[in-house]
Amino acid sequence: MKKVVVTGIGAVTALGNTAPEYWENLIAGKSGMGTITRIPAENIDSKVAAQVDDSFEAETSKYFKKRLLSATTKITRMGLASACEAVEDSGIDMESADRSRIASVFGVADNSYLGQELDIKPNITLKRMPSIIPAMLAIKYGFTGPAFNVSTACASAAYAAALGKQFIESGMCDMVITGGISNLVTEVVINGFNQLLAMSVNPDPETACRPFSKNRDGFIMGEGGGAIILESEEHAKARGAKIYCELAGAGICTEAYNLTAPKTNGTGMAESMQIALKDASLSPDEVDYINAHGTSTSLNDLYETMAVKEVFGAKAYDIPVSSIKAAVGHTLAAGGAIEGIACIKAIETGIIPPTLHYDEPDPELDLNYVPNNAINKNVNVALSNSFGFGGHNAALVFKKYQ
Repeated sequence: MKKVVVTGIGAVTALGNTAPEYWENLIAGKSGMGTITRIPAENIDSKVAAQVDDSFEAETSKYFKKRLLSATTKITRMGLASACEAVEDSGIDMESADRSRIASVFGVADNSYLGQELDIKPNITLKRMPSIIPAMLAIKYGFTGPAFNVSTACASAAYAAALGKQFIESGMCDMVITGGISNLVTEVVINGFNQLLAMSVNPDPETACRPFSKNRDGFIMGEGGGAIILESEEHAKARGAKIYCELAGAGICTEAYNLTAPKTNGTGMAESMQIALKDASLSPDEVDYINAHGTSTSLNDLYETMAVKEVFGAKAYDIPVSSIKAAVGHTLAAGGAIEGIACIKAIETGIIPPTLHYDEPDPELDLNYVPNNAINKNVNVALSNSFGFGGHNAALVFKKYQ
């Protein structure tokens, strides 16, 4: 079976408009949380979000003409910027590549057209088109392999990576651009999650999102887009590409339990991790870092902790487990890519990002959550969890390239 490697990354987040800027601010312990400014906040319960600065538009404009971008929403442009950054980072020469063997699979739960720019009539059909990112990437670069979006709620980008891995392993593709986008902060989106009692209503940006802390009260919305370039080892080596690491395993499954609540005791979460480790031919003892889904909700943090204990046993207490959602917010369908990049960089740099705003420990949650400050640790294997509404679970295993 073909080995799948990572050769490019790109990110637009509340911590920065590029992957390097995002990573440097993440490990420095900075938070992208702030009081909502994109919309009037008086009619919504949640007052805090991790918003992307509009300066990111300059990144997108480097790759696409203004006329094309007028057919997109702001959140779509974040995804395009991250994807083009990743392609550029990969160093591939599109003119010499066999573009019939390059694919694009993007996680899109909602492109944020509804609730945004409703009074603007031009390009309404294109702005609502969920698959516009893979379509625009295919047109820009001229590749004719599969180009589509996958929608599995907050696990969408991780599902996209899992599918990309399978495309390469099967021999169908040499390279796959995978990624995802979040939702834009709009009244519709914020009120919708408030109705589900999923979001924090704490108005203080420094304490509104507290994964694994005793007094957590929900997640905070994070805007952004992320992209990861997957490639067969053979193809990457033939063109002399920089290889960040290997995507060694992917596990996807559905809980068949509840639309919004995770399966009791985290058994569904545990299953996705077990599938991913089996796919990677790795034992639980070989995992050095877990990037948790860690939403700062009561049930997720409890059940994810229980799932980690089920999968890793006594080893669970030795593995650093952190959630970056207190820094970049819950980036929904983009999470698998943006958080996957944190794993990729942890392997590359030997630095594990922290769980910010961790204050009062919860007696039921007793793992090493890397509180408040990054730590140095050699990471050979990192696991990234993404769990979505509808019981869509995914886990990705990244491994140091040998």
